[in-house]
Amino acid sequence: MPEIHGHAVHHVTVGNGAPAVMAHCALARHDVLLPLAEAIGGQVTLFDMPGHGRSADWDGKQDYQTLVTACVAACCDGPTHLIGHSYGATAALRLAVEHQEFVNRLTLIEPVYFAAAKGTPEHAAHAKSFRPFVSAMLMGDETRAAELFNDLWGATPWGSIPVRLQRYLVDRIHLIVAGGGPIEEDADGIMTPERLSNVNVPVTLIRGAATQPVIGGIHESLATRLPDAVDHVVPGAAHMVPITHMPEVAAIIRAADPGTG
Repeated sequence: MPEIHGHAVHHVTVGNGAPAVMAHCALARHDVLLPLAEAIGGQVTLFDMPGHGRSADWDGKQDYQTLVTACVAACCDGPTHLIGHSYGATAALRLAVEHQEFVNRLTLIEPVYFAAAKGTPEHAAHAKSFRPFVSAMLMGDETRAAELFNDLWGATPWGSIPVRLQRYLVDRIHLIVAGGGPIEEDADGIMTPERLSNVNVPVTLIRGAATQPVIGGIHESLATRLPDAVDHVVPGAAHMVPITHMPEVAAIIRAADPGTG
């Protein structure tokens, strides 16, 4: 992969067959999705978002979601199955709206496109639950902010996370704020019914039954506006479902593959 807007982006490709691109969640790295990539088969390209893993740090000049979306596009060589988790799913969705020539299938796992649920009780609850994180960031307490964020969206209690990994999360917590505008306010205007109705590819939505309630509101909104979307719920799973319940997620993705019918 060439540099993306001056950022060196680390990527790997595994397997052979139909092409797919996977985009991980914020604060993670590509290898958390490697087991899922191997389980679904095909030729899967995974990358580390700027500021994550082995990719170069974000320079603060390029809009962060625009940069991540450009990374997804750079991994595509013709129409591709895009698979995104959490923040990675918001970039996959944006690429599908803005550049349909890159996409022949879309799998969105817990997309945190909060703007899609605006006006619902679930969104109001999300905004309230996120206030302590915002306060910690405004006070410059990034360690406390990372702990609060992990409590909301992570799979492992903060006290059980190794110190080295805690530091990795704290060092990147500013990227949550950097990427917030598009997903909180739909800054790029992709959530209009008109634009979403143009995404004429099969869309698989996957969420955990025990995830944050706002995700249900986001999925309901997307399922209503996307022409060919099916919502799937994984029992017992929360936000980190592609990691904690990888076999179930892989089975849903494989079953939705029109090439296996």
